[in-house]
Amino acid sequence: MSKLFQSTTVGDIAVANRVAMAPLTRNRSPGAVPNDLNVEYYRQRAGAGLIITEGTAITHQGQGYADVPGLYLPEAIEGWKRVTSAVHEAGGKIVTQIWHVGRISHTSLQPDGGKPVAPSAIQAKSKTYILNPDGTGAFAETSEPRALELNEIPGLLEDYRKAARAAIDAGFDGVEIHAANGYLLEQFMRSSSNQRTDAYGGSIDNRIRLTVEVAEAVAKEIGGGRTGIRISPTTPANDVSDPDPTAVYTALVEKLAAHDLAFIHVVEGATGGPRDVLPFDWAALKAAYRAKGGKGVWMVNNGYDRETAIEAVESGYADVVAFGKPFIANPDLVRRLKEEAPLNELDGSTLYGGGEQGYTTYPALA
Repeated sequence: MSKLFQSTTVGDIAVANRVAMAPLTRNRSPGAVPNDLNVEYYRQRAGAGLIITEGTAITHQGQGYADVPGLYLPEAIEGWKRVTSAVHEAGGKIVTQIWHVGRISHTSLQPDGGKPVAPSAIQAKSKTYILNPDGTGAFAETSEPRALELNEIPGLLEDYRKAARAAIDAGFDGVEIHAANGYLLEQFMRSSSNQRTDAYGGSIDNRIRLTVEVAEAVAKEIGGGRTGIRISPTTPANDVSDPDPTAVYTALVEKLAAHDLAFIHVVEGATGGPRDVLPFDWAALKAAYRAKGGKGVWMVNNGYDRETAIEAVESGYADVVAFGKPFIANPDLVRRLKEEAPLNELDGSTLYGGGEQGYTTYPALA
């Protein structure tokens, strides 16, 4: 049997196989509170070695899309308790992706209709998902942000810490820090979106500072063995870019190596798109992390299938392979991969918002 289907540990988390379910925004948690539908959705997918939930906002300010869950309301924590209990009862392990979208938001989603925050007051050429007055969903241009003040950074770090503690209180096995896909932490790391001149802007060390400080704060609160992080060095998602991603992300993983994290989750290429969007040596990134003593599981993502996932793990290139959209249409994806069974076809029209159709209605194998 391939190592892909054998048990292992991800930091302090014992998992049944080396297939992870990647975080997938589905916009089905009205009021930022997980509900019965969410419970069933994650329960169905408990065969994954490790489920990483959809992005979950650390604060109201961190919200960027309608009907995505949060971790900042008592009702949300109670809702998540039902999700984690269902996954654990089905034999699975689950961590939540803690998320602050930064400038990828809209005033209608922000506290008191305020501006979203960002490293610099640069509007993203991107869209988000909001609710119309009649309750229907629609995509809209992101709003102009304001730059975070230097004296707001300690409070932001505290928000991440509180969210990590709330996740553990809600029964999660750990958290994944969202530092990818053009959201707040990546906005700080990329020069196109960070034009600050203080300690969090300018040099690479300054631009990666906030991400490293968040990882340190979360790991100190819940333990490095229950803390992971997701990065996407070459994605152009949400209008971010940098002329030297190799230098930025090599410096980042070298700093992260000191914090004994459970895993580094790497999106190889454009998120959900081509892997070769920019030249990048993915093996060298892992080698740089290991050379600095980093022991976390190396999780890879983007465009993998059964054959390439098995090869990645057997060769030692990766420790775990994460799958995104295949898990949407195939709640029993691990079994299907193991048995070389055909996969269900994805209905793209039901990805965002709606009810059970295209969410909990995909069939498992008989």
